[in-house]
Amino acid sequence: MKQNLSVPSKVRAEHLNREALVYVRQSTMAQVRFNQESTQRQYALQERALSLGWPEEHIRVIDGDLGISGSGRSKRPGFAQLVTSVSLGEVGAVFGLEISRLARSSADLMKLLELCGLFGTLVIDEDGIYDMSDFNDRLLIGLKGTMGEAELHFLHARMIGGKENAASRGRTAFPTSCWLYL
Repeated sequence: MKQNLSVPSKVRAEHLNREALVYVRQSTMAQVRFNQESTQRQYALQERALSLGWPEEHIRVIDGDLGISGSGRSKRPGFAQLVTSVSLGEVGAVFGLEISRLARSSADLMKLLELCGLFGTLVIDEDGIYDMSDFNDRLLIGLKGTMGEAELHFLHARMIGGKENAASRGRTAFPTSCWLYL
């Protein structure tokens, strides 16, 4: 039997018969406003779903979390919608620009990925197609999720370090709105 090489072997008819969800997120409204290339790249994942064989009517974009941090401290209605759809067995694949963009909290990401494994949902990003029922794919995605959470920690630590350094030199800047409270 000749294999169709245009569609990767992990994408099967059982996936294509269910929805492809494209999850679009930016952490802040400033990123939404000033970093439009990232947002456009995320929306372009619809084209990737089409190229892998999903019919247009089975592709749904979830972009309700634009401007909301993925750190786990914020309520994200789009992420909740994503988790619910996967839990109902409606989703053949979840598309994200980077796996760590799905959730910066390893706990949130691991819960979603576990559900993807239980319900036969693929996870697809720019680097590849991952089947959460495959040990090696779970290991790789787990590492990506941990790295995403570490990245958030390092960014926060640098920001705090810079503020503390400026304060130690007496160069603490306050937003103009702070003067209202003094």
